[in-house]
Amino acid sequence: MTTGRRNTRDRSAPRPVPPLDASGLERLALRYVERFATTRGKLADYLVRKARERGWAGEGDAGSAAAALAEKMAGLGYVDDRAFAVARAAALTRRGLGAGRVTMALRQARVGAEDMAAVAPAVAAEGIESALAFARRRRIGPFATVPADRAHREKQIGAMVRAGHPFALARKITWADPDAPIDLMADAATSPCEDDEPC
Repeated sequence: MTTGRRNTRDRSAPRPVPPLDASGLERLALRYVERFATTRGKLADYLVRKARERGWAGEGDAGSAAAALAEKMAGLGYVDDRAFAVARAAALTRRGLGAGRVTMALRQARVGAEDMAAVAPAVAAEGIESALAFARRRRIGPFATVPADRAHREKQIGAMVRAGHPFALARKITWADPDAPIDLMADAATSPCEDDEPC
């Protein structure tokens, strides 16, 4: 008795994925904006990357199609660069990051210059509070349990500067003694620095 030969294709092997066309790219865009807050530039970058990975079978080049689709999503209200910038800046300042890091994060998210300029005043207004939040989390200056020596304070200043805070503000907070009152309402950027330290 003979039996028919079974299909011996490895069922665990992934099926080849067809290249993207315009409708496939739009489906990807819709799924992405459903799951993530994003910007037009970031969405376009994602779509171009997917077209590069899977291949492009649509008309024209994938970059132009992705850019047009990102604009379409913005026109429909699914993408809002300004709202993204406001929300991301607020979240980062709450985490204790300063204007320098906030600006870097918004650039990486492809926020445009006009939208970045619109959120800059709010970020600047939160500068002192975000610096204090960072110091509180890291137990720096007035939030330390014991005074730090000079070498350790210099490392703390470096950490605050890397977090996007101005040097003078970081220095003023770092050199405050634990539990000591600290007046930061004056413009920290104009505070004098010691001769052997940069401003």
